[in-house]
Parts: sequence; structure tokens; C-alpha cells
Amino acid sequence: MLSSDEGRADGEGRADGEGRADGEGRADGEGRADGEGPDRAAVAFEGLFQEVYLAFHRRDGKRAAFTGASRAVLMHLAMTGPLTVGEAARHLDRAQSVVSDIVTGLEARGLLEREPDPEDRRRTLVWLTSAARQVLDRDRQVLSTSRLAAALDRLPPERRAQLLHGLADLVAAARDRADPATAPPPTPPGRAAPPEPPTPLEPPTSEEDL
Repeated sequence: MLSSDEGRADGEGRADGEGRADGEGRADGEGRADGEGPDRAAVAFEGLFQEVYLAFHRRDGKRAAFTGASRAVLMHLAMTGPLTVGEAARHLDRAQSVVSDIVTGLEARGLLEREPDPEDRRRTLVWLTSAARQVLDRDRQVLSTSRLAAALDRLPPERRAQLLHGLADLVAAARDRADPATAPPPTPPGRAAPPEPPTPLEPPTSEEDL
């Protein structure tokens, strides 16, 4: 009978150590998402990804108020490191006077600073301030780290580690299958991933665009 020692609710049922909800179920790592192949796993992951975004996406307002031109300069410097204004203008394919005006405006906002080139004191380099790096890092965040931290705090440490390792393995698998000529280089341990390439500079239409 169902209520006996051989029924569904005990050693062979859905709710026990061998049932669908635990060691062989959808929720653990050995259930249907594995046994039924990568196509079903992909569908399950896509659904979970949407739920993750809805649960954890940032709700704390708009991105920093930068024009496209200013953001392009900041992001380019974040990728290249310190440059002279002339070098930045050549990289971005814009007139040096235009880039100089943008740099001056960002410097006035405390986002860029000028420093002498240690290898050639006649050259002046432009570099991001700590405030600019914080702004760019925050702009790149899609999810709320505070909401994520609150949810992760409710998981045992081993489950947190499994979750992060699993996602890292998934990203690594995607990179392994990518075209080597177009795949992004791996991020060195302990360093932040580089930002997306900057968008081309648009000609400023007014002083507010600088």
C-alpha cells in the first residue's frame, strides 16, 4: 500500500532521499536537467536566468549622467591606461581639440587627473581618478550586489561555492567554443574584467556635451 514502507512517501518516494526532490530530482544537479541532455538544461537555465534578473536587477536609479563622448573617453582610458590627450584623440579618431575639451570637463568633475609621464617628464598623461573607476564599475553592474549578498547569505557556504564554480565553468565552456579570433581574452586572476569597447565619439552639439 502507499502508506507502507514501500510507498512513495518513504525510501522510494518523491519526498525522501531517493525521490525527485532530492538526490535525483530537478533541484540538485543529478536530476532531469542532466539526465535529459543539454537542450533541456539550456531551457531550464534560460528560465532561471530570467528569474535571477527579475529578482536581482538594480533598482537604484539611472546610470551616471555622462554623454556618449565623455563615457567613451573614460572607458577607453580604463582599457588602455594613462594616455596623453593627443594619443587618446588618435585612438578615438577625433580632433585633439575636441578630446581636450572633454578631458577638461571630466577633470573639473573630479573624474580625470593629469600626471607627468614617469618615463618622459615633458609628457603629461591623463588618467582616471578613483572616483571615475568607482563610477564605471557601478555603471557596468547589471545586478544589485546588495540583493545578491542577502540571498547568498541564506545559502550554506558549500552551496555558494558550487553556484559560483558552476557559473564560472559555464562561462569557460562558452569561451572554449568561441572563435579564437573573436573570443575575449581570459581575465587574469584577481583583476576586474575589462569594460566593453567604447562607442565612437559623437561630435558635441553644445557645451553640455563636453
